[in-house]
Amino acid sequence: MSILTYIIPIAIAAVTVVLFIGLFNMMRGGNPNTSQKMMRWRVILQFVAVAIMMAALWLSSK
Repeated sequence: MSILTYIIPIAIAAVTVVLFIGLFNMMRGGNPNTSQKMMRWRVILQFVAVAIMMAALWLSSK
């Protein structure tokens, strides 16, 4: 098995965790700056997750 089969679920889980932390902070009325920071991290982690998935697809086609 390739290491990418382990990295992809970890990347997806990281995106999910950061998303829920940001949403939980917004729902409980926490600091808006913290929610904004979490949402920025979510976008960055989503980019990384998509890049990893695209790399896995590209490597599997070779």
